Amino acid sequence: MTKKKRKRTDLEGTSQREENIIVDQLEELAERLGVKIRYEPIKQEEDSVNIVGGLCLLKGEYVLIIDSKAANRDKIRTLAMAVKQFDLDQIHIRPVLRELLDRMPKQKPLIPKWIRRR
Repeated sequence: MTKKKRKRTDLEGTSQREENIIVDQLEELAERLGVKIRYEPIKQEEDSVNIVGGLCLLKGEYVLIIDSKAANRDKIRTLAMAVKQFDLDQIHIRPVLRELLDRMPKQKPLIPKWIRRR
């Protein structure tokens, strides 16, 4: 039996400086897609699931809320999962960033297809 190789989604071996650059590039991409990014403290209960943030539609505008206390790796995952909700095929994305997005696990789209084509 052969084991199915899992895609690597972690940022192992990435320096703090590189993570900051990735966060900046993902923020820029999200803003190009028309997403407003808000960093706000998200109160966490000790015995609950850790919520880092998420994408929502608020008064007709996409808003991505991210916990202001989140680590860079959590910010990267949250930003990447948000931008993956949009159709990225016709948008120029730096190859390193596209590779990172491709490694993120697929999830059920939150945004209907007819809306994603912004």
